[in-house]
Amino acid sequence: QVQLVESGGGLVQAGGSLRLSCATSRRAFSPNTMAWFRQAPGKEREFVAGISWSGGNTYYADSVKGRFTISRDNAKTTVYLQMNSLKPEDTAVYYCAASFGLGSHSPGAYAYWGQGTQVTVSS
Repeated sequence: QVQLVESGGGLVQAGGSLRLSCATSRRAFSPNTMAWFRQAPGKEREFVAGISWSGGNTYYADSVKGRFTISRDNAKTTVYLQMNSLKPEDTAVYYCAASFGLGSHSPGAYAYWGQGTQVTVSS
């Protein structure tokens, strides 16, 4: 069973930066897409950013374009989310997810999930 383990969340002031990491527990794990989602209290889980695992193509929710960057390491075992110019509305639990589908923004398309990491942005 593949596990996804997130790290890097925390408390930051508005305008600050955080870098989230998501490590896969199995080196041979090769999904088609890895992505970051987030869920704020009382809200549905929403897509943040995704990356195609083989080609490295990236795509983003409009709310984070130009501020967040998703990337992966060359060994394809870890995916990152660099978050800059953070806003209070970015406060949420952030989840890493993996899918054998291509480019979906829907949580239902992702079979593998991490446990989540809290990001809190103070104003």
